[in-house]
Amino acid sequence: MSWPAEDGFYFPAEWERQRGVWLSWPHHPDTWADCREEVLRDYAAFIASLSHFTKVFLNHPPGQEGIIEATLTKARAKLTEISLFSHLTDDAWCRDHGPIFLKNLSTGEIAITDWEFNAWGGKFPSSHDNLIPSKIASATGYRHYRMPYILEGGSIDTDGQGTLLTTRSCLLNPNRNQGLAPDEIESVLRRGLGIRNIWWLEEGLEGDDTDGHIDDITRFAPDGIILTAWEEDPQDPNHQALANNYRQLENWVQKDPRPREIVRLPMPARLDYQGQRLPASYANFLVVNGAVLMPSFAQPEKDQAAEKILQKSFPNRQIVPVDSRIFVRESGALHCLSQQEPSTGKD
Repeated sequence: MSWPAEDGFYFPAEWERQRGVWLSWPHHPDTWADCREEVLRDYAAFIASLSHFTKVFLNHPPGQEGIIEATLTKARAKLTEISLFSHLTDDAWCRDHGPIFLKNLSTGEIAITDWEFNAWGGKFPSSHDNLIPSKIASATGYRHYRMPYILEGGSIDTDGQGTLLTTRSCLLNPNRNQGLAPDEIESVLRRGLGIRNIWWLEEGLEGDDTDGHIDDITRFAPDGIILTAWEEDPQDPNHQALANNYRQLENWVQKDPRPREIVRLPMPARLDYQGQRLPASYANFLVVNGAVLMPSFAQPEKDQAAEKILQKSFPNRQIVPVDSRIFVRESGALHCLSQQEPSTGKD
């Protein structure tokens, strides 16, 4: 088996130049049964916001082109920036079922790493989702690495300089790669993504059915900034877990020769749906060319505080709040729904 790192590929930071963003149209009748109209409305608004900054590549079920174009037109999306791909998925979470794109440091070539996807430990069907990376590889013509290990895009984040963030609660969960020891998983990440350093945090948010994806709690930003979710209320179940993660970050930063700054990103007020805690978080933002799309939750004071922090962390990008209350009912938001494709530098 050929490994991407051996061929000169690395995992780019999200704020590096992008060719566009991949999405998957929400369509599963069971997932969105009681809110389909609202989901399509807010999802189209998300695409419309994206289309003013970058190209959008949209996976969708065959035969739905007409309704998709009509919905996007109503949302005032720039249809000239949107390309449709008849790729059937099980649902909308492209961050996890889509490919993880790598870039060659010397040539600028883009490659697709095609990891196994088992729907967060076998919680849902995933037979269609698991074919999406190979379909995107065929559509783009990029070099295609089949990786016989389970890995979701939302479980990892990188600074583009060889350091990776992840959580033990997710990557070391026996429902992913049972039988692999932690050092074996680290070896797979290094060889598969061109990573040198792996920073482990412990766990994610209450109510997160991904078992603790990093993109809901801690994210890299340019110039050594690390944005990490912080819950002030000591009575909130997330308080202790996030405080423990903060202390672990301090330990990693102290050992790192590169200058780093840890910035606390406030948590929104608790959101519940049908008696269940939702994993709402401002850390689930998406960086694109010229903008950062930030999940908002109709909490003006909290939303504005998060927006201010993101603006300071990404001073050269516009911060675009996108109402994500309907998405987080299914435990995800903007970053979970999307997967960026890096630019070759010739796009």
